[in-house]
Amino acid sequence: MSIRSSRVYSYITNLTCADCGRIFSASEVNTYCPDCQAPLMTNYDLQSLRQNLRREDFTKRHWGMWRWHELLPVQSPANCVTLGEGDTPLLYLPRLGEKYGLPHLFIKDESTNPTGSFKARGIAVAISKAKELDVRKVIIPTVGNAGGAMAAYAARAGLKAHIIMSKDTPIANIEESRMAGAEVNLVDGLISEAAGIAGEKARAEGWFDLSTFKEPYRVEGKKIIGYELAQFFSWVLPDVIVYPTGGGTGLVGMWKAFAEMDALGWLENSRRPRMVAVQSDGCAPVVKAFEIGEAFCDFWLNARTIATGLRVPKSFADHLILRALNESNGTAVAVSDESILAAQHQLAETEGIFAAPEGAATIAALDQLIQQKWIRPNETIVLFNTGSGLKYLNASIRTT
Repeated sequence: MSIRSSRVYSYITNLTCADCGRIFSASEVNTYCPDCQAPLMTNYDLQSLRQNLRREDFTKRHWGMWRWHELLPVQSPANCVTLGEGDTPLLYLPRLGEKYGLPHLFIKDESTNPTGSFKARGIAVAISKAKELDVRKVIIPTVGNAGGAMAAYAARAGLKAHIIMSKDTPIANIEESRMAGAEVNLVDGLISEAAGIAGEKARAEGWFDLSTFKEPYRVEGKKIIGYELAQFFSWVLPDVIVYPTGGGTGLVGMWKAFAEMDALGWLENSRRPRMVAVQSDGCAPVVKAFEIGEAFCDFWLNARTIATGLRVPKSFADHLILRALNESNGTAVAVSDESILAAQHQLAETEGIFAAPEGAATIAALDQLIQQKWIRPNETIVLFNTGSGLKYLNASIRTT
């Protein structure tokens, strides 16, 4: 891949704790703030970038996520590990829009990313930065797509990969991880149990833990979705973004991107989207916390849902998700597994898109938002399909 370089490849400056503001070096291996147990966020010299680059410059480059490299944390193009992620289609939904009376309804289809899901974005950046910092072996807990993505990108980078997966992870995720040479351990329990095992092995054996928000850079890859949306809509952001939320990197990442674009002076107005977090009613810690006005989520007991990516009893960045919802005047919606399956069929039958259950959950949420009159017919609304439904076939069969 050829990446057209500017004089400065990345305008990264440092990292800061999302809670206490403590500064960390971007040239050293970091995880999360040891004082606050909070995620670290990446900072850039946006003033210098604004002086040296225009938003139009990014359209002239080779298509893909890395054309935004000045706003990503990797400081040398030699360390960019890519399989062609990013610039996924933003599809107009005319038939579904007509059904719901929403003439400006779109879906961002992340299933066209490498390994079939949006996880490719964050993992590509995390693995690239790990390579740049001379990390040799990486570990991740997962219920599916993050594991497959990490296995692929670790193989591409020449890193050793270890994946801790729930036993009921869809078979496609298990096999793609093994095919890419990763060591895969299947364990009883949810992502929380897998995370505990991964964390213990990381501490005991020197693996670098790529768990969601327990390293700083996966969110940076996800934030590029926000830049792609802004460019598509000629730098006027949509009114509403409906996003399936487990760990929350995409939602938090986009909210970060909108703030960066505002600071860069790239937006045509300062209005930002109202963010909607969608969860399953069998695992809805964000919805529960949002509805009662809490800043943090309680651990969700007995989590169950066919949408394995939403089966996250408590995100490490729960307060950042809730902060984005509140700052955007957004909301959180829980949907049933039955409505997810119905929406999955509806999207395929009306628009030809075979979405992952997590993506179909946004269609189910749309029903509720319309009934509540929370969205208006003239608004521009973007739904997210985070992965390919093909990767869940065995899971779907078990539920029918």
